[in-house]
Amino acid sequence: MTTLQGGSDHLQDLKRQVGNKIEEAKETFWHLSQDIWSCPELAYEEKKAHDRLIKFFSEDKGWVVEGHFKLDTAFRATWGPFGGKSGDTEVHIGFLCEYDALPGIGHACGHNLIAEVGVAAAAGLKFLLETLSDCPSVKITVIGTPAEEAGGGKIDLIDMGAFEGLDVVFMAHPSQEDATFLPLLAENDVVVRYHGKAAHAAAYPWEGINALDAAVLAYNNLSVLRQQLRPGWKIQGIIRQGGAKPNIIPDFTELEYYLRTQSCKDLPAIRAKAEMCFKAAAMATGCEVEVIFAKNEFHELLRVPTLERLFEQNGKDLGMEFITDIKDCDGSTDFGNVSFVVPGIHPYFYIGSDALNHTKEYTVAAGSETAQFYTLRTAKALAMTALDVLFCPEMMQSAKTEFNEVKMKKDQ
Repeated sequence: MTTLQGGSDHLQDLKRQVGNKIEEAKETFWHLSQDIWSCPELAYEEKKAHDRLIKFFSEDKGWVVEGHFKLDTAFRATWGPFGGKSGDTEVHIGFLCEYDALPGIGHACGHNLIAEVGVAAAAGLKFLLETLSDCPSVKITVIGTPAEEAGGGKIDLIDMGAFEGLDVVFMAHPSQEDATFLPLLAENDVVVRYHGKAAHAAAYPWEGINALDAAVLAYNNLSVLRQQLRPGWKIQGIIRQGGAKPNIIPDFTELEYYLRTQSCKDLPAIRAKAEMCFKAAAMATGCEVEVIFAKNEFHELLRVPTLERLFEQNGKDLGMEFITDIKDCDGSTDFGNVSFVVPGIHPYFYIGSDALNHTKEYTVAAGSETAQFYTLRTAKALAMTALDVLFCPEMMQSAKTEFNEVKMKKDQ
């Protein structure tokens, strides 16, 4: 691999330059983010966001753009190979974009900003590298990953080979503070349907089989189960359908639950416990039951300390203030699955608001101009971290070694 001429001073100068490249295009990135934010689309339905992102990369010369990449609303944009000498090892750097919204409250998790960060970091890095006469062999790939909020689009893409060949992958998620990581949970979702028999609830209720009773019993069964769960295991659920009218014995009800554990290895155990609760409710009421577990399981996040340290240092150089008291996080993401196949980081960034994710207030914050400074600062930190692994082969090797070691421990 080509090594950087001029040592650390030259690398710091390149980092300043990549930040300048991103700053020069800030209006373009702002408009891109606003277009996604102003037209929220649900998981696997992000057609306008897909097309808008495709438009950006198609208009920037040098990218090879593939729309509808393996999934209808996924995409891939690739630049390179570029630079290097004969025999050099190519470094393949990936950036991820998310752009699905939440039902009813739009971009309350700031996925418009995730898309903007991924685009700005990748484009800024490309803008810089194409000006260099002496650059290591590099390829940059941006993957648009739909359906993080429901379904797990990244898991679908992993299964279809979309991440093969990447050496490292970067993305960042908006939050209430700057953090190099949060300890995310493994997750499996389940839909439960009870089928009973309708009857007049006042005139002859004995003719009915009450599917709502089954749903309520199941809900209570799971509530009682919580006191027996291991620390760090979580169960959340709702009754999605509970009947039509009070004077009709409900013949159909539907529940949805999220089951979470600290390790994906524990998901079979919590699934078995929950399934017994669902089936017991059916047995008690005489209902038929369908228990449908989601195909995709979300995994916990595998950490790569070298990448975390590099990102944190670059972020601090830009003025980011990282929290040191890392609290437990009850969330999950399909990036966890990505972290099992490619070394990567999934840091969090402050957007200028104390509003909580998944609230209407956060939707407003994610679409505000105030968030732009923090979003592009994070993009700069990611691009700078990419320069570290590109120009310092020992950093890339360290990240790969750590990844292999932690994955081996998980596989045991």
